[in-house]
Amino acid sequence: MVKEAFDKILLDAVDGALASLGDSARQAIYFHLENKFKVVKKEIPDHLEGFEAGLEKIFGVGAKFIEILIMKKLYERVGQPLEWNESKQLDFVGYVTTARKAFLKGEKN
Repeated sequence: MVKEAFDKILLDAVDGALASLGDSARQAIYFHLENKFKVVKKEIPDHLEGFEAGLEKIFGVGAKFIEILIMKKLYERVGQPLEWNESKQLDFVGYVTTARKAFLKGEKN
């Protein structure tokens, strides 16, 4: 039950970040992720690496900006401060994993 709650928060964060690009762009991104990279929207939480790889293939280095936007929205929804060191390479999957652990820990308390 807690995993499903986090997955919904993550999907809402992804959707919110992509929606900031415009509705048509958001729909096109989901279309390409599903058809070219076999990452269905509802399965993003279980296929983070494929999602990240798909974004990088679609946007190149611009994918990092979208990933940051997703992480900001995710951490906001989880209720945790997003702290990252700009000098370190961005690790989208790592940040999502950290947010998931913080969320699960918070739900247990």
